[in-house]
Amino acid sequence: MAKNDPYAALKFKEFNIFLFMRFLLVFGWSMQFIVIEWEVYSLTKDPLALGIIGLMEIIPAFTMALFAGHIVDRSEKRNLLAICIALFSFISLGLFCLTWDVVVANWSTKTILYGIYTLVFFGGFLRSFFGPTIFSLIALIVPKKAYPNAATWSTSTWKAATVLGALCGGFFIHWIGVDKTLCIIFVLVVLALIFTFRIKKKPILNTNKEESVKESLAVGVKFVFSNKAILGALTLDMIAVLFGGTVALLSVFAQDILEVGSQGFGVLNASISLGSIVSMFLTTYIPVAKNAGKKLLASIFIFGLCIIVFGLSSSFWLSVVALFLSGAADGISMVIRQTILQLKTPDEMRGRVSSVNSMFVGSSNELGAFESGLAAKLLGPARAVIFGGTMTLLTVVGLGFKNKVLRELDLTEDYEFDEN
Repeated sequence: MAKNDPYAALKFKEFNIFLFMRFLLVFGWSMQFIVIEWEVYSLTKDPLALGIIGLMEIIPAFTMALFAGHIVDRSEKRNLLAICIALFSFISLGLFCLTWDVVVANWSTKTILYGIYTLVFFGGFLRSFFGPTIFSLIALIVPKKAYPNAATWSTSTWKAATVLGALCGGFFIHWIGVDKTLCIIFVLVVLALIFTFRIKKKPILNTNKEESVKESLAVGVKFVFSNKAILGALTLDMIAVLFGGTVALLSVFAQDILEVGSQGFGVLNASISLGSIVSMFLTTYIPVAKNAGKKLLASIFIFGLCIIVFGLSSSFWLSVVALFLSGAADGISMVIRQTILQLKTPDEMRGRVSSVNSMFVGSSNELGAFESGLAAKLLGPARAVIFGGTMTLLTVVGLGFKNKVLRELDLTEDYEFDEN
C-alpha cells in the first residue's frame, strides 16, 4: 500500500459498506436533531428549553459511558451496532408520533414537550454505545496501516452526512413539515440497519473474563490519564466544545436575530458541517501528522475567533462565512484527535478509550448546549456566543503554554511505523 495513499481504506469492501451505513444513520440523526431543536423552540420560544434538550441527552450518555465501553470491548461489534440502530429506529418513530397532526391536535404542548425530552433521554443512553462500537468496528474492518486514512474517511463521511442532514432538515421543515420529515428519518435509520448486516461478525479481542467490571473500567480510565498525548487532546477539545458551541442557539439566531426562517436555519447549520467536511477531505491529501499538536492548538484558536465573529454579526452571509470557517477549523481538530486515538489505543481497549473520549468530547456537546441555553437566558444570545468564543481562546492559550507534550506532539513516527 502506497504511503499517504488518500484512498487506502476505500480499497476494503466492508469499509465502504460501513461508510454508507454510517452516512445513512448520521444523515438521519443530524436531521432529527435539527428538527427537534426547531420544534421545541417553536413550542416554547424559550432558549433554555433548547439547553434542556442537551441536558436530557448528556445525563445518560455521560453516566453510562464507561460501562458502555466495557460492554463494547466484551461484545461482538457488528451485532451490538445493529441492536443500537434498531432501538434508535423506535426513538425516531416515537418522535414522529409526537409531532403528527393527530397527536398535536389532541395533546397539550406540555405533554408533547415532555415526551420529546423522554425520547431524547433514551437516545442519550443509546449514544453511549454508538461511539465506542463504531470506533472499535473500524479497527476490525481495515488493517492497522490504514487506520489514519480510515479515521479521516470515517470522520469526513460523518460530517458529509451532518452537512446534508442539517441542510435537508431546515428545508424539509419548510417543504413538508416536521412530522413528515421525522417519518423520512425513521426510514433512513431502518435502511442503515439493513446495511449493517452486510458487514460480517468480528472477533472479540478482549477475552479476559477474570477481570471484573470495576477493574476493566479502571484500566481504561488509567490508560487515558497516563497517556499525555490523548489526555491533552481530549481536554482541549472538551473545553473548546463546551464553551464554543453555537449550534444549540442557531434556531434563536435564525428566528429572532437574523430573521431568515427555516431555510436560513438550515443554511446556518449546514455551513458549519460544510466547512468541516471540506477541510477533512483536504487532510486525506495533506496529512496532519507532522506538528500535530501545534496544528490542533491553531485550529481550535481559529475556531474560537470565528465563533466571536458570528456572535458579533448582524449580517446573514457574514454569519454563514464565520460558521463555515469555524467548521473548517473544527474539522481539522477532529481529524487530528481521531488519528491520535486510532494510532495510540490498543485494540483490546478501544471500547473503553472511546467511551472516555465520549465523556470528554461527545458529552461536552450536550453540556455545551445546556451552557449556551443558560447563558443566552442570562446574557442574551449574542453575548452568550461571544462569551463562549472568548473562553475558547483563553483555553487554547493557557493549555498551549502549560502542556508541553501537547504543544510538541508529532505523529510522524507513529504513522510511518504503521505504514511499514
